[in-house]
Amino acid sequence: MAAQKKDGRINLLPKDVFAGSPLGRILAWLLSTFRIMVIAVEIIVTLAFFSRFWLNARNGDLEDEMKQKKAQIEAFSSFEEQFRAVQERLKIFQALASEEKYYSGNLNLISSYLPQDVFVTSLTASANEILITGISPAEQSIAQFIVNLEASSNIENVYLTQVDTGEKYEGLIGFSLKIGLKKGST
Repeated sequence: MAAQKKDGRINLLPKDVFAGSPLGRILAWLLSTFRIMVIAVEIIVTLAFFSRFWLNARNGDLEDEMKQKKAQIEAFSSFEEQFRAVQERLKIFQALASEEKYYSGNLNLISSYLPQDVFVTSLTASANEILITGISPAEQSIAQFIVNLEASSNIENVYLTQVDTGEKYEGLIGFSLKIGLKKGST
């Protein structure tokens, strides 16, 4: 059998009449464009599918790391509570230590003016005021105590706020004093 003879001419005219029409060319262009778009979408979907494995491994690692850190935080929570409690106590101690000189000075001042037969039952001190309750067998001793306090240069004023001779004192006289301190006195 003889081989077919090749024609050396190039035919640029389309063989199909529809392919040469404007609608045919638009349809051919759309088909080739959609083919490229389908290939691009398939590549993106394939990449997303394979990246899922990497993301799952990363998610598992992060969960393990979170569990470890949570366990560490829970392990140190009791220590942190103790530490905060100690810090709070230290703050209170520092506040009291800074005021110790002030209160000890006021106590020394009050006790230096106290007659022998007057007894202080309670003493409340603030920055500029002292409240004293006490008992004494004689009114003269209470009066002497007030006069002694008024004579002090650190005391601004002394008020007798209460006098009581009730049964709870058993023959003694109960009294309350309000003492106003001068600013800057110790």
